[in-house]
Amino acid sequence: MGLTKQYLAYKPVSSFNIIASARANISFVTISNATGRYVVVAAAEKVLVWDLRIGEKVAEFCRDKQEVTFLRTSPDQKHLAVGYSDGLVELFSVETKQSVCSFASHRSAVSALNFDLLGLKLVSGGLDNDLVVSDVVEQSGRCRLTGHTAPITQCCFMQRFQDVVVSSSKDTQIKFWNIETQCCFKTIVDHRTEVWGIVLMRNDDFLVCGTADTQLSVYKITPITDATVPVVVASEQPESESTVSPFRCTAAGSIQRAGHGRTINLVADANGQVLGCHGTDRQIELFLFCSPEESMKKLTKRMKKLDTNKQSAEESASRQLALTDEIKRLTSIPTPEKVKSFDLLLGSRNELRICCTFVKNFVQLFSLDLNVKKDAEPETLYALQKQGHPSEARTVAFSSDNLAIASGSAESLKLWSRASQTVLRTVDTGGYVVSTCFVPGDRHVLVGLKTGQLLVVDVVPGEVIECIEAHEKELWSIVLTPDKHGCVSGGGDTTVKFWSFELIAASGGQDAAKVLSLLHKNTLKLEETVLSVRISQNGKYIAVALLDTTVKIFFMDSLKFYLSLYGHKLPVVTMDISYDSTLIITGSADRTIKIWGMDFGDCHRSLLAHDNTVTAVQFIPNTHMFFSCAKDGKLKQWDADSFQKIITLPGHLGEAHALAISPNGKYVVSCGSDRTLRLFHRTEEPLVLQDVQEEEREELENATLATGEESTVPGLPGLKLPSKKTIGSEKGAENILECLEVSKQYEEEGGKGPLPPLMFAYSATNTDDFLLTVLSRIRASDLEESLLLLPFNAVCELLERVPKLTTERKDQTELICKVVLFLFRVHQKPIVNNQVLLPVIQKIVQTLQAAVGELRDMVGTNFHAAQMLQRELEENDGCVLFRDATKQRIQRDRRRKRREASKRKLLQIVK
Repeated sequence: MGLTKQYLAYKPVSSFNIIASARANISFVTISNATGRYVVVAAAEKVLVWDLRIGEKVAEFCRDKQEVTFLRTSPDQKHLAVGYSDGLVELFSVETKQSVCSFASHRSAVSALNFDLLGLKLVSGGLDNDLVVSDVVEQSGRCRLTGHTAPITQCCFMQRFQDVVVSSSKDTQIKFWNIETQCCFKTIVDHRTEVWGIVLMRNDDFLVCGTADTQLSVYKITPITDATVPVVVASEQPESESTVSPFRCTAAGSIQRAGHGRTINLVADANGQVLGCHGTDRQIELFLFCSPEESMKKLTKRMKKLDTNKQSAEESASRQLALTDEIKRLTSIPTPEKVKSFDLLLGSRNELRICCTFVKNFVQLFSLDLNVKKDAEPETLYALQKQGHPSEARTVAFSSDNLAIASGSAESLKLWSRASQTVLRTVDTGGYVVSTCFVPGDRHVLVGLKTGQLLVVDVVPGEVIECIEAHEKELWSIVLTPDKHGCVSGGGDTTVKFWSFELIAASGGQDAAKVLSLLHKNTLKLEETVLSVRISQNGKYIAVALLDTTVKIFFMDSLKFYLSLYGHKLPVVTMDISYDSTLIITGSADRTIKIWGMDFGDCHRSLLAHDNTVTAVQFIPNTHMFFSCAKDGKLKQWDADSFQKIITLPGHLGEAHALAISPNGKYVVSCGSDRTLRLFHRTEEPLVLQDVQEEEREELENATLATGEESTVPGLPGLKLPSKKTIGSEKGAENILECLEVSKQYEEEGGKGPLPPLMFAYSATNTDDFLLTVLSRIRASDLEESLLLLPFNAVCELLERVPKLTTERKDQTELICKVVLFLFRVHQKPIVNNQVLLPVIQKIVQTLQAAVGELRDMVGTNFHAAQMLQRELEENDGCVLFRDATKQRIQRDRRRKRREASKRKLLQIVK
């Protein structure tokens, strides 16, 4: 075997610059019993928890490379449900930051999530038009609700009516679903445009929905009881409605919003008292839903003003309550930018906190005191703004000591610490930054703007010390000369300009400290727009990439023409020259990278490197290896000698705009359209190209399921499982089949020989334990899909083992019941028609019923024994173990109100 070249692996360190993604929502979260201080936001594929008081990141939840699309915290604040763009819902523990379980629910991105009142069930809506109800305790899907014909915009559980889900969609409909029957029992079709959001207010008394117009529709929900007299309306059928629906939903009116454009978001606090909404303008409108007592007071006051008899007012109160009596408009909150999402939190002292995310990558927390009756002014408490660029970073550069990173965006330049990934300086450039470069000594940064200006930025004070009108159009490229005494800039005005560094005296006179300045030395005029400039390390040549798809190389000293590199079909966007000045690489908009020789200008190899425009290429210092990034979001490492791809790094979710490699070659940083800066470092782990290629091939194979996307069973065309087929379910089915095969072979040999290696690996001593271990190791959300993939002969073999399993392993009764019931439901017809399975089924029914009865008896005995012990302890100690905290709070509130009333009376007497 010949010698192979060894490469060292680059691994991701972290991603930074992003404060909050614009696609997902924001939510308050309680950590260490602190409420209203922490918020959880999405940051590309991560979920971050920010402490707004100190402005720092305190926690991070990670999964693989999928964008976060929706967040929701559980009512007890112990779990966080995260929906992703691939349709998967992950449930994290807030305390441990680890994943508790995952639900493969949807075939496309998750667009809505909500817990029920106790946090035991989770409903999710997706862009695939479906709703999926999942059981958090069982960690598996419960049912799939299909009926909407457009993506789901919002879904939630009703509190007063058990197992009822309300959903809204872009198909203009609002549907009410019963989880038990898995059907829609009521549909509201009053709207002509998309319903963008719904929210239930005041313990399910009201349903508010927002559409594409400037009004919020309000529906009154009243329970249907035997005493309720149905009101006959021409457009309704109360007889049929009362038999199916447990409540009546009638239009109560509409709320006119002050803002313009469609309603984007509707959010209510946990108790359903305060409603917040925002449209396409820069304000959040707030409405307070009064309690029934306050509404009655407002009604009687209104009736008094109309000179109506008090008695008649009280008699007709229930019929004449208007929306103006029940809903009060609060002070609107003006925002600095268009709101992307927000969340509300109503404190115990009637302080309303509103936390907002904006498109420009910042978070702001507002406070509003509801105790102030009139003209309550909102107050800005905290803002997270300096931790990232307001817009996408377009260029990055490393300092010569490898410790600092400079990144430029549409309005600013930021300097970052490479070690901690925190912001060191923020400089307002006043223009769009398209190129950056550190000056030798790392005290200054050169910044090229889209307007053609060249800025000299002093790092220490973080100020622009000089602005030079370098070019008439975009300044696309800045590069230092090899002797470090000057720089060269290339612009859209078809010129390449040569500059030298000079220290000039400041305005304070001769004794003042000298500042850096640039002196224009020479200009190279060309025929086309200059897109990139590079100088060879030996100082002999200067290469210029032009808009006419060619790269022209000139002698550095005389600026005479030397070579022309042509072969790209589209313009060359980026290029670099190796440390020994022998190779030049060019990246083009035609998706290819070409490797050329500097001596004769011959093309050594053309690589179809990416799926979109190549945006940056750069050699690793002192090597012939280089990195490239493109608009497909990927970062790739290449070898320019062997023309092989070494590795593909986890890149950006959108486009990758630029990359920079540290002078020591240990670090790589890139920026992209997902607003993240991603840092990678070189490890000491060696790479074998064959192994890397094999891993990439396996990833591609795993991305496409071997058994197809559809979960269909012959004879059951309408099977709607609350899960989708995943790689985990396919592996689970393979493990079950392998287990049955190994067990059958072992039993045929008499079961006396040495244990099969697979059984030994599962630490099983017999075939029954082996089967139960395999079944229990399949993820709960994948179990049904795995059983669905089994052929019928394997199902029969599995059912034949159930009676023995039930009698010998009563600790696994729940798992066995789940497997048997699902197989009976799916394969009912073949099982009924198979006479051989008849005695097996009879035995299964007998043993399972006995096992379930025994389990229920044990649970009931333990429950009542615990109750009896509780009563005995309470009698002996004379105290209540679990007292009702709400009663104590009500009594405390009453005492406080009495004290306040007595204080008011005393004040009146003194006066």
